Amino acid sequence: MKPFNPLFVFIYYVVGFVSAVLHPTTVEGMEDLPKSGVLLCPNHASNWDPILVALRLPVNYRLHIMAKEELFRNRLLGWLLSKVGAFPVSRGSNDIQSVKTAIQAVKAGDNLLIFPEGTVIRGGIGCADGLPAHAKGGVAMIGVRTGAILVPVFVDGEKKLFHRTRIIFGKPYQPVYTGRHGTAEEMQKIADDLLESAYALGGQAVGGKALCPKA
Repeated sequence: MKPFNPLFVFIYYVVGFVSAVLHPTTVEGMEDLPKSGVLLCPNHASNWDPILVALRLPVNYRLHIMAKEELFRNRLLGWLLSKVGAFPVSRGSNDIQSVKTAIQAVKAGDNLLIFPEGTVIRGGIGCADGLPAHAKGGVAMIGVRTGAILVPVFVDGEKKLFHRTRIIFGKPYQPVYTGRHGTAEEMQKIADDLLESAYALGGQAVGGKALCPKA
């Protein structure tokens, strides 16, 4: 389903107003953002990240978001999420259907928000896998299979009420690889470079000082 409909527009402006009060943001780099076929790839330090990034994009940007399946277990929340272009992904397993959905969305000319780390990172450790912050190769595979434009995005770590959060969009680019789909090693390097670029936008480093403390 296209993430642009009357209900989406209503939610966009209502939630946008509330989030702007609770978590105001400053944005840099949007002038270079392509309009379609884009993979937006931020670091992930808070559950607020997808909301804050999505609400700073134009209302008609047609953004899909890969969201953890736990959010869809609540019928009402799951229905609302589906209406605004989000779809579930099962973390810790090879969720083929979510990958297919992501690829179809980008090939159709829409855009996708996907977190290379695959989980919220607190205290430098992934909440879902318990591992140090690192990129997962799946983001590169989706980018290569769709011919998408990759855009690293930096989002400040800890979100404090009424304190500004920086969102910085990096320069768009397309990955370089060999053959039709590249090798597994190339996919991992593309993902690693993408995550490093996202952190670097904020003057940070993957595996460096934790952007968000442990809960």
